[in-house]
Amino acid sequence: MRYTGPKNRIARREGIDLGLKTPGSKSHTRLMKKIAVPPGQHGINKRKKVSERGHQIRETQKLRFMFGLSAKQLKNYFAKAVATKGNTALFLSILLESRLDNVIYRLGLAPTRAAARQFISHGHISVDGKRLNVPSYQLKPGQVVTFVSEKMQKTPVVQKTLETKDLIMPQWLEKQATVGKLLEKPSESILKEQIDLRLVIEYFSR
Repeated sequence: MRYTGPKNRIARREGIDLGLKTPGSKSHTRLMKKIAVPPGQHGINKRKKVSERGHQIRETQKLRFMFGLSAKQLKNYFAKAVATKGNTALFLSILLESRLDNVIYRLGLAPTRAAARQFISHGHISVDGKRLNVPSYQLKPGQVVTFVSEKMQKTPVVQKTLETKDLIMPQWLEKQATVGKLLEKPSESILKEQIDLRLVIEYFSR
């Protein structure tokens, strides 16, 4: 089941910004002020020594929350990655980063992955000119994504997102205005900066 509770609490528990709140919003500003303080009455004094198994669970949960997946969905992605001969961490990254909702987010067409999922589910996104409403759709190199209508492009939330100056565009993506393209299979470089994929693999391999 996908988590629907307080998002700032999750980010503070993990100690990093998981991209769950819209940058520039009041909620995101509050989060960044307290990102180093764990949630709860006792804050930082509540931290306990974490076992190796505990670290594996935490990294797996971080990955789940970041991409907005249920435990079953992430387990299925791992099963597909491990069934492919080669680097399991790389294949897991490719599967997650190739999701349509993630690509829309990475392109800066939506402020969060949750917003990207909503855009897609409501039929506002097209792939190669065809309207799609499946957030988990796996994009292939060469496919082009954009908004179905100009009306959607002019909504305040999209306009504000497009004006973001500090967007880090992965090298496997290309964008011109509101048109994005997957140039090649995603790498694991950005994901590895936030998640220890080795621990995730160990967790599922137990």
